Amino acid sequence: MTALFYILLLIVGFLCLIKGADFFVDGSAALAKNFKVPGVIVGLTVVAMGTSAPELAVSTSAAIMGSNEIAISNVIGSNIFNILMVLGICAFLHPVPMDEVILKRDTPISIGVIILILTMSGYKVFLDPSLFKSDMLDNVGMISRICGIILLVSFAVYLIVLVRDALKNPEPEPEEDVIPVWKCFALIIFGIVMIVAGGEAVVHSAKAIARMAGMSETLIGLTIVALGTSLPELVTSMVAARKGETGLAVGNVIGSCIFNAFLILGVSTAIHPIAVNLASIYDMLILIAISILLMLFTVKKRVLTRVHGIIFVAIYFADVVFAILR
Repeated sequence: MTALFYILLLIVGFLCLIKGADFFVDGSAALAKNFKVPGVIVGLTVVAMGTSAPELAVSTSAAIMGSNEIAISNVIGSNIFNILMVLGICAFLHPVPMDEVILKRDTPISIGVIILILTMSGYKVFLDPSLFKSDMLDNVGMISRICGIILLVSFAVYLIVLVRDALKNPEPEPEEDVIPVWKCFALIIFGIVMIVAGGEAVVHSAKAIARMAGMSETLIGLTIVALGTSLPELVTSMVAARKGETGLAVGNVIGSCIFNAFLILGVSTAIHPIAVNLASIYDMLILIAISILLMLFTVKKRVLTRVHGIIFVAIYFADVVFAILR
């Protein structure tokens, strides 16, 4: 295949992502109104799972094929992209209110699960700091099948808590007419199909172009694959913010981070234990740091401003430069 073919495939993939996200947001928002469920809950569950489908497909396939570097760097890289770029761009375009429940419950959970994974996989590095002098691609830890099962069980508990909260706090009856339930599901399913197809096209073409440029597997997973599989979150959250569904937009980002760490890494490691190299340890530390920064930015005024958005985007590009140079 020529480079021109992959460039055209990349463009078609982006178009599918954008239109699919439009259908997906309309259907999800209407579904929330039909069932009187807060938009933020739909964002944390239905929307987060739908937009994280590409990460699940890529990481599971990578685990089956034994491409451990792509499996973990895709998840960590996607979460970094979600917080810095998705929330950053949304905040730059329009101030993003942060739901108090997300700040107090979901964001700490997203931080806690990464700390858990870091502890389970990188404890040898912290017991022996001399390992920090190793080559970035040297394996210094392992996420075992037992760790994967722990992540899957934790995810199930998290979903139960979300459902209970939704049942306890129903939304008031919508004042305007809403889309019928069957049409909501049709829009959601059609949107997911377009999002997944578009994401796969983008990832496949981007990986081919990156390999032509001589990039390493770890770098491809952290940048190209992570960016490509996170495009659904970016486009969906931007469309949701533009339509005034800010709760759905924020819930999508934080929910996707939790979904990626608990379910995707859980499934991947249950299939095949994942070796962790030093580069992934650094990336997990960076992810924890920016997640804490998100909480610090929004803990007082409960809003992510344009200035915060610019800072997040700048940090992301600095992180990409660091990943390339290392």
